[in-house]
Amino acid sequence: MAPSPGTFHQGIAGKLHRVIGNFLDTHPLGRLFIAPLDVHLSDINIYQPDLLFIRKENLAIIEEHGIEGAPDLLVEILSKTTQKYDLGIKRTIYARTGVEEMWIIDPAKRSLALYRLAENADTPAATYRAKQRFSSTVLPGLTIDLPAVFAT
Repeated sequence: MAPSPGTFHQGIAGKLHRVIGNFLDTHPLGRLFIAPLDVHLSDINIYQPDLLFIRKENLAIIEEHGIEGAPDLLVEILSKTTQKYDLGIKRTIYARTGVEEMWIIDPAKRSLALYRLAENADTPAATYRAKQRFSSTVLPGLTIDLPAVFAT
């Protein structure tokens, strides 16, 4: 069993969940979930991303036991024990199974790499640093302030 995430990792996940959740309260575009929650992408590919978002038109993939299909947006926050998988096979499988967008957050570098997986699973569409803000096409109208996300 892998060790649980550290406090900085969990702080980032919590802040993102709060920011996106507050946005969705006034812009009901879909549903947001935080780990642990199983995402069944195939019979053998079941993952628990740190956060995931599903648009309203795709809510049918939500089941009581987890998600049955590709969410529209996945967020993975790197840790020493999961980094190799998050940057490698998981990203490849997410792209192959229909995930539209993925954010890979590197707490050590205080950066966020935004991947538009349908366009290019190998190279981020953009990389943002701790002092920047960014927006996602999956969540139109939301701007995320990274200084607040990375604040300790």
